[in-house]
Amino acid sequence: MTNVVYLDNNATTRVDPRVLDAMLPYFSDYYGNPSSMHSFGGGVAANIRAAREHLARLIGASPDEIVFTSCGTESDSTAIRAAIESYPAKKHLVTSRVEHPAVKNLFESLSKKGYHTTFVPVDGEGRLDLDYFYDSLSDDTAIVSLMWANNETGVIFPIEEVSRGVKERGIVFHTDAVQAVGKIPIDLGKTGVDMLSLSGHKIHAPKGIGALYIRKGTRFSPFLIGGHQEKGRRGGTENTAAIIGLGKAAELAKQRLDAGDYQRVSKLRDRLEEALLGQVPYTMVNGDRKHRLPNTSSVAFEYVEGEAILLMLNEYGVCASSGSACTSGSLEPSHVLRAMGVPFTAAHGSIRFSLSHYTTEKEIDFVLEKLPPIIARLRELSPFWAKKTA
Repeated sequence: MTNVVYLDNNATTRVDPRVLDAMLPYFSDYYGNPSSMHSFGGGVAANIRAAREHLARLIGASPDEIVFTSCGTESDSTAIRAAIESYPAKKHLVTSRVEHPAVKNLFESLSKKGYHTTFVPVDGEGRLDLDYFYDSLSDDTAIVSLMWANNETGVIFPIEEVSRGVKERGIVFHTDAVQAVGKIPIDLGKTGVDMLSLSGHKIHAPKGIGALYIRKGTRFSPFLIGGHQEKGRRGGTENTAAIIGLGKAAELAKQRLDAGDYQRVSKLRDRLEEALLGQVPYTMVNGDRKHRLPNTSSVAFEYVEGEAILLMLNEYGVCASSGSACTSGSLEPSHVLRAMGVPFTAAHGSIRFSLSHYTTEKEIDFVLEKLPPIIARLRELSPFWAKKTA
């Protein structure tokens, strides 16, 4: 598809050409099984070790603390289930009301199987209620799982602070950092994080590859039991090409962070927001505008439907989202915006724009040219707008 303005990078990213180039030989020339005894497979194993090292450097970890998985969801499930299996006597779980479905739905499922789950609320800016959070912890808590950054609003939780507090209580701490890794600096050595989930296709690697960080000394039981791969922590023949791709993507992400590339991205995001707020009445930005990802903007256009906005943007080749890609097929406002108390008239018309280092000023200008007339046109058709302006 040509002439696409892609502002849906929190849903997925394009594979970086350099990542693809790094992967291609492992489909043809270097196809050996990395677990083999022969040198042909051994060479592949060496390159997997290099990919592991690149990923470890990106998040401030040790290479042997990295386990490759198929995706962020698998990493989340593995971490949470490992904690409850390691502490079978503990029946209390803690998370937030704004988690990704990979965590939220699993906790809801566990709640039906005898576990008591505390869903910590957030305020109108999407910030965690820290008093409620700390008060919820007990000796019966098996695991705390909090996202590092929200996939819809970009709001960043104070993971370094709260993880240390949880660690002092002797409770396992897991963070879903799928949206944070590669966009903001992360140094796990400065945290109390025991396990961290990440996904390759959020940082310009292919879909179908993720990783789980497991701090040394953390009790752990594997989710996939099989061979000796990943030091027995995740069975199954390694997805070599994808692992190589994730390693290259991590290397490039570290370079961009060190160079401050996301400062440019955040300036583009801010220009988009300020122009929309200035040109379109009854518009608001959802979430804490200070503590959030540099690439993410959730903008609410009151008295219109987000799905209608997306359909009309799509006619111009503009790709955005009404929330998480996992829930955008629903006509109901997202659970994140509901938890924040965003009014229905605004939540229903909320659009998520998520940029990447590929996003250009020209693309932002194009959106600013097309979007305000779209909102005006939809409001003319809206009975809510007619009632508002009567």
